[in-house]
Amino acid sequence: MARKIRLLLAKAGLDGHDRGVKVVARALKEAGYEVIYTGLHQTPEMVVQAAVQEDVDAIGLSLLSGAHNTLFPEVLRLLKEKKADSVAVFGGGIIPDDDADTLRKKGVKGIFGPGASLADIIKWVQENVRPRA
Repeated sequence: MARKIRLLLAKAGLDGHDRGVKVVARALKEAGYEVIYTGLHQTPEMVVQAAVQEDVDAIGLSLLSGAHNTLFPEVLRLLKEKKADSVAVFGGGIIPDDDADTLRKKGVKGIFGPGASLADIIKWVQENVRPRA
């Protein structure tokens, strides 16, 4: 029996609004994924530590603070440092298109802006996240 894909959703930084990520977490659970939500005010170190401990297949960051150009690359760097860079990283928030392109080039696999539907996010996970070996 294949194990479920495990997803860690996190709010990194000082952003204190988590209604959207909770809605996404619920939708992904209902779509059959195992979802772990870390809660508010997580540092990149806390996010990566939780991802490694929970042996997740992907990390989804929700960022509304404007710190996406700092927090996404730091999570990617820490994953590489922990030899866990096979964990896919995706996320959403208020991220300008130019910044999204830059983040994709750095290794962020998927970025969802305002107005992305839950169906779009679920479809992206279905098509892009696989259980890690």
